[in-house]
Amino acid sequence: MDGMEAMRVFALVAATITTGLSAGLFYAYACSVMPGLRTTDDLTFIQVMQRINVAILNGWFLLGFVGALVFTLAAVALHLPDDGHRVLPAAVGALVCYTGSLVVTRVVNIPLNEALAAAGEPGRIADPVRVRGRFEARWVRWNTARALLSTAALGFLCWALVLHCHVAPN
Repeated sequence: MDGMEAMRVFALVAATITTGLSAGLFYAYACSVMPGLRTTDDLTFIQVMQRINVAILNGWFLLGFVGALVFTLAAVALHLPDDGHRVLPAAVGALVCYTGSLVVTRVVNIPLNEALAAAGEPGRIADPVRVRGRFEARWVRWNTARALLSTAALGFLCWALVLHCHVAPN
């Protein structure tokens, strides 16, 4: 395996792993965290979400979240030469889908998280029903969208690895 080949494999594997981490996070929210919180009272819901939104901002989260974009971009760039074109459509598909999940995160989920934080200490919120009502349904709906987008990106990256390794699917 030459140097270019090794870099391509590394980029594809790293993109697949980090995208899988992000897709798994969004999937966990969609399938367990938010359904689990659905039945809690408003103050508990707000308190838990505020705490999660603070705790999630750490290096391990950023490694997956940002790494997925960086490694997928690298995989696309490394497959641009003529000898990498076979993999390029799948890698670009992954990049488009993952970028879509980032756009949803930046345009919808982060502003909702910031609004929830700005509501203040849960015990001091005058109308917790209103605060939760402005957050929950919209956040859940758009989290599902980013879960689907990042899962599609993961699928594209898996397909890119299959194509790269010249393995014919059964």
